[in-house]
Amino acid sequence: MTDNKKKVAVIGFGGMGRWHVRHLLKSDVAKLTGIYDIDPAKYDIINTDERYTGVSTYASLEDVLSDESVDIVTIAVPNDSHAPIALAAMKAGKNVICEKPVCMSSEELATIYEVSADTGKLFTVHQNRRWDSDYLMVKDLYASGELGEVFNIESRVLGSHGIPGDWRGHKKHGGGMMLDWGVHLIDQMLGIVYDKKIERLYCHCEHVTNDEVDDGFKLDLYFEGGLVARIEVGTSHFIKLPRYFVNGSNGSALVETWNCDARVVCCKDENDRDVVPVVTAAGLTKTMAPRSKESMREYTVPCPKVDVHDFYRNFCLAIDGKAEQIVTHAQVMRVMKIMEAALKSDRLRAPVDLDEVSK
Repeated sequence: MTDNKKKVAVIGFGGMGRWHVRHLLKSDVAKLTGIYDIDPAKYDIINTDERYTGVSTYASLEDVLSDESVDIVTIAVPNDSHAPIALAAMKAGKNVICEKPVCMSSEELATIYEVSADTGKLFTVHQNRRWDSDYLMVKDLYASGELGEVFNIESRVLGSHGIPGDWRGHKKHGGGMMLDWGVHLIDQMLGIVYDKKIERLYCHCEHVTNDEVDDGFKLDLYFEGGLVARIEVGTSHFIKLPRYFVNGSNGSALVETWNCDARVVCCKDENDRDVVPVVTAAGLTKTMAPRSKESMREYTVPCPKVDVHDFYRNFCLAIDGKAEQIVTHAQVMRVMKIMEAALKSDRLRAPVDLDEVSK
């Protein structure tokens, strides 16, 4: 019933703020009570669209925090403003959902956790890409053991428009692709490889269109046992590589792009006999000749249907003590420290050991 819904105020009415608003307007567990943005011109749509009937607009952040009806504050503003708003909201008695990356450093994050504990208010980060269907298929394939001992995972997000021409291009606001997309892809990779510790990493950042912050990067995570995960983000790529590519001792999996089926090819017979050499370009090869159809099994994994609003459902239950938070403090801190180590690796142009952050 509507009376049981958690009351939510959204701070920031830009791209992600409007994303939250759209979902909250049709939520079964939360009710959008108000919106605050430092640019009052953004309120025009709220005042003229009947979908926003009953939704308040706040004149200041102080007005949001003093509204006793608000149970949850969702923060969707530039990254450098996350921590101060989160701290103020929890001290004002609000539970907090923060957009990613959670803040500018692991030291800031530790302070947020301290205030959450002191105030008794829940804090979490909107890691919405845990509900990406491509990620979920790879996660399930890894856990199933279907591919044998996995030794290679590649995760890529590639575009060709450069960094958006807003605060994301400026270091002081927490810009750059490591903080914008790396936070998602690292979180996903840790969800996939749930059973191994990262021993070290190596990262190279790109500055094709922006000298101040990275507009792309290549990050290699070296897990115990020999598994290597490549995470790549690019904003100047005019031909895209697959979203995911996974190799194991018994098979491979390919996910071409968002919201598509996964292709899986597994080995049925390791001793593929009578391999016929093939002519490739100017040479002959038996090593790279294709396997016989009889020695392989190929199938597709259907793209799963997901509901990203399960994030809000979980958080509302957690507030009432009826569920554990899906996005935990330890998980968020681990991703933050890995991003810091990746940027350190780029500065040093050398690998960085990860014993202190990957336990």
